[in-house]
Amino acid sequence: VQLQASGGGLVQAGGSLRLSCVASGLSLDSYTIGWFRQAPGKEREGVSCTSHVDGMTYYADSVKGRFAISRDNAKNTLYLQMNSLKPEDTAIYYCAADSSLILSSIRLPEQYTYWGQGTLVTVSS
Repeated sequence: VQLQASGGGLVQAGGSLRLSCVASGLSLDSYTIGWFRQAPGKEREGVSCTSHVDGMTYYADSVKGRFAISRDNAKNTLYLQMNSLKPEDTAIYYCAADSSLILSSIRLPEQYTYWGQGTLVTVSS
């Protein structure tokens, strides 16, 4: 199983980026999938996650209205569209997947089994 994240980079505040996560060795349509981020000196936090069971989607309060998660099952790829980026969005972003986590804990990183390698997003002010 491999998750390959990409799309990070340097962007000015107010700009946009789209992260991608290509999966191999598993079918994303059978997994709850999510994006997490970790800023220097901070714990990894859930940004946005979506369940394959009932379509439930979680967004952290800090990104609601700015970020959008989506999946393309035909391409076995997860996306995170990030708009109106802020300096506080600067972090390493990780994609993750799990087939049997507790949906009430969808935002918790410890619930996920498979992880991508991370892609760095830097937002300048």
